[in-house]
Amino acid sequence: MLFTISSLTILLHLTSTTVKAANFAVTNNCPYTVWAAASPGGGRQLNQGGTWSFDVDPGTAGARIWARTNCQFDGSGNGRCETGDCGRLECQGYGSPPNTLAEYALNQFNNLDFFDISLVDGFNVPLEFSPTSGGCSRGIRCTADINGQCPNELRAPGGCNNPCTVFKTDEYCCTSGNCSPTPFSRFFKERCPDAYSYPKDDQTSTFTCPGGTNYKVVFCP
Repeated sequence: MLFTISSLTILLHLTSTTVKAANFAVTNNCPYTVWAAASPGGGRQLNQGGTWSFDVDPGTAGARIWARTNCQFDGSGNGRCETGDCGRLECQGYGSPPNTLAEYALNQFNNLDFFDISLVDGFNVPLEFSPTSGGCSRGIRCTADINGQCPNELRAPGGCNNPCTVFKTDEYCCTSGNCSPTPFSRFFKERCPDAYSYPKDDQTSTFTCPGGTNYKVVFCP
């Protein structure tokens, strides 16, 4: 197939458009220090008002951003956190429950980004996850006092566990792929209607933007 200079220019432009990395700006508005974590991305201490910005490659899936609380690390970056712990300052994998999750997959079906807030790993810090470019304006929040209102069975130091973490049964973990809302999942859903409250909570909890959109994640918005 022969290309003219103009058609090659158009092709290169389209290619560069489809492979644009997404920028994520993570801000801590909590009145205390958090240790932001991202997979991919690593992690960073954020004092009140601090921001951390990083780019994520197009096509990335299974990604998440979360806050860790009450952390201590040594000079080599090894340590522990009360919530969201991954064992290191710069995480190389996911964190431990309970932790409020900003989840996303970039440039997927029809070149759409898919994003959500998930409470399937429980809750530790209020969170906002919103697009900041591309004409996409529908952001999502989970800002209820879930820690303060957490059912006794789900209470954990620094957060509120999802029932799967506590009971480890198919009813709550949906290991069979067939599960329904429970009183515990309704507790989360009533307080954060836009967030995942159990593993099959897709219909009201997944949002999309065009590929190439940039995003912000705000702790304690």
